[in-house]
Amino acid sequence: MNTALKELVQYRRLYLLTLVLGIGGSFQYGIQVSMMASAAEHVQSFVNETWLERYEVPVDASTNVLLWSCVVSVFSLGAWAGAIHSGSLPVTHGRKKALLFNNVVAVVAALLMVFSRMARSFEMILLARFLFGYNVGLGLSVHLMYVGECAPKKRRGFLTLSASIFIAAGKVTGQILGLRELLGSESMWPYLLASSGVPAVLQFISLLFFPESPRHLYIDKGDTEASKTALHWLWQERDLKQELDDMEGERESAQGEKAKTVMDVLRSRCVRWQLLALAIPCAGVQFCGNNALYFYAFDIFREAGVAEDRRHYLSIGIGATELVTASLCSLVIERAGRKKLMGYGYLLMGVTMAILIVTLSLKDLYSWIPYVNISLIFTVICIYGLGPSGVSMALPADLFLQAWRPSAYVCSGTINWVGLFLIGMLFPYIVDGIGPFCFLIFVAYCIFSSVFMLHFVPETKGKSMIEIAEAFKKLNFKHRHIEKEQYILQTKS
Repeated sequence: MNTALKELVQYRRLYLLTLVLGIGGSFQYGIQVSMMASAAEHVQSFVNETWLERYEVPVDASTNVLLWSCVVSVFSLGAWAGAIHSGSLPVTHGRKKALLFNNVVAVVAALLMVFSRMARSFEMILLARFLFGYNVGLGLSVHLMYVGECAPKKRRGFLTLSASIFIAAGKVTGQILGLRELLGSESMWPYLLASSGVPAVLQFISLLFFPESPRHLYIDKGDTEASKTALHWLWQERDLKQELDDMEGERESAQGEKAKTVMDVLRSRCVRWQLLALAIPCAGVQFCGNNALYFYAFDIFREAGVAEDRRHYLSIGIGATELVTASLCSLVIERAGRKKLMGYGYLLMGVTMAILIVTLSLKDLYSWIPYVNISLIFTVICIYGLGPSGVSMALPADLFLQAWRPSAYVCSGTINWVGLFLIGMLFPYIVDGIGPFCFLIFVAYCIFSSVFMLHFVPETKGKSMIEIAEAFKKLNFKHRHIEKEQYILQTKS
């Protein structure tokens, strides 16, 4: 207890920085994902009214569906654009300045959203959604990069995992603000959709008081003194030799190397298994079925006989469950390790969703089965929060050295946001086509990711960046290691 309290006091500035990064980073993702469900009816009504004023005819059904699909999906396209820029802006201008610029984008988007009804322009909503997407795509990647580079290796998993806690907190906040009693009413929906501007302003002001990433200063800029000053300010430690030696080793390994491009990451054999680990279990969390469950939950609530005015409160319960379990994951990740939490988490998610498919098919046989379905949804969310959700945030920060990291996050962001776009656009049609059997897709993905994680990805808990790189080197050049060992054995004999 005394040790934990001592660490809390010692690293208080680092924890404050983590809070600031989360508020304007992954929190924005959670709030943007959840609030649209509450505003959907009002936005579609506004589009219809605006169309009628302009063209003196009501918008036809197909055009209305198309415009609403654009409002929803343009967010993912903006996030993709932000993720692409996360490979260049943090390298050129630093992590801190990239986030300061990113907050300006969010404030502009909030202003567009607030004045869209006054201007009678649904195009302003589309532009604001794109800019909010850009803010989330850039902010999420730089948030993970920044906090991972500021954390000591013994705290790195816990602090990077905080991103999943902020995502879950954002989802719950968006669901609460979306209640009709608060901002989910006909008169308040523009303020609901603009509410992301508040965290952006808070992060912009707060971030001015914190230093740049020490690793960026030391490795990318070669400013040793500024890096030492930043580390000492954040950690309140006098002896920084171990961390400086680690950064020096990383800088020497990248000596003469420029920051790698996306094509370098995709083509180079020396990061092949890191890229697979980033792409399959981490960036592919969109394909594990979590977001699809949020979509399908309302249908299951209706089948269970839950009153319409209470379904929104149950959805808040789902978001709160994810928040609690993600917080619990932060307490065990440094003990259990990334590999087991994600690998067995995916396995349990796959098994639970397989059971859900069966019970959804039998929902009309017994009156109690819909309630079993509700409990299974909460079970899947619990498992997701305890394992894949948190580890997918913590693991990418461990996988790549400094020269490769920004472009690796571009690859990760591309897979993540394209996946979200595809789920948002295609899942409703898949549900209409095959009903509950749609979850077979997610079961297959979860089982495959579990096998891949448990059998092919090295554990990164408690290891330095160089040690992790060496562990992956054995996989990337496996055949060469085997040939070398055989040669040594032949020489000895």
